[in-house]
Amino acid sequence: MPIQLYHLIAFLVSMTVVLWTIPDVKTLGLKLGIVDRPNARKIHKSPVVRVGGVSIFAGTIAALTIVWLLGGFSALAPHKVKEIWVVIIGSILFFGIGFADDLFNLTPISRLLMQLAVATGCWYMGVRIDFVSFPVYSLIKIYWLSLPITVIWLVGMANAINWIDGVDGLAAGVSGIAAFVMLVVTLFMNQPAAALIAAALAGGALGFLRYNFNPAQIFMGDGGAYFMGFTLAAVGFVGLVKTTAITAVVLPYLILAVPIIDMSAVIFSRIWKGKSPFIADKSHLHHWLLKSGISQRQTVLFIYSLTVWVGSLALGFSNIPSGWGYAIGATMILSWQVWQVWRETRSSNR
Repeated sequence: MPIQLYHLIAFLVSMTVVLWTIPDVKTLGLKLGIVDRPNARKIHKSPVVRVGGVSIFAGTIAALTIVWLLGGFSALAPHKVKEIWVVIIGSILFFGIGFADDLFNLTPISRLLMQLAVATGCWYMGVRIDFVSFPVYSLIKIYWLSLPITVIWLVGMANAINWIDGVDGLAAGVSGIAAFVMLVVTLFMNQPAAALIAAALAGGALGFLRYNFNPAQIFMGDGGAYFMGFTLAAVGFVGLVKTTAITAVVLPYLILAVPIIDMSAVIFSRIWKGKSPFIADKSHLHHWLLKSGISQRQTVLFIYSLTVWVGSLALGFSNIPSGWGYAIGATMILSWQVWQVWRETRSSNR
């Protein structure tokens, strides 16, 4: 079977399972009262089921299981089968932490401790950052710093995706775009195993947007956000960082720059104001855009365009054919969205 066919199967199976299961998840969530209720910080005006991540999780895992049963793991990268399983097991555990929070409202400290434990286990099993890249010194092996840097990256990205999940379709769209860029880049870098996971995640995110884009019928919840954030971060390790090429090492951070910068800015802002970085507020990029008078849809489309733009830069830096051409096209899209934002802001302030 051609290698690319495994990736297509993973994408289509994941998307199909998500589209198939969401109506039932929504119905069950409403019956059990597992809903996200409006409050002063949230944007939605009526209760919305908050466990849509179950479908994303089910779709992604089902897709990977089918490819595994077809012999795809061994065919794609026999030397990386262990790493694939570590990523899958880690993603399952991160989903479990988030899903438990959706059901029982865990404390921030308990969630963090469990996330740190799972990320440490993944590091021990080989999913880790061994190198960092500097403009002058090229690649530098980080030795014992590998553990804290790896854990911060895995836990940080899981929470970064969760933190941007404040507007209909935002987290799913950003994750889907990032997963698709990861798919293209890892295939070009001859990392088909990592590309397989990215394909399954991209299919799940795209299917979920059918029900999550404004006006959202269902939310992914912490389970879905933790699952996608961890999986994206881990794919960056397995597919790009471990290649030891200077450009490849920095690509995951570029592809995921939007949630990384948003989370970093929010943490700095909260600490600067003397607040706990774990206490939610309205200091995210999407909150600032909404405060300026922009609609939810325009806010989401603008942040999508930012994500596409940084992803296109990753395509350019990875030397993919026509990569910089895609970057030029993405720059034009971003420019159009900036103009749309300016126009809506000006109209709302009249």
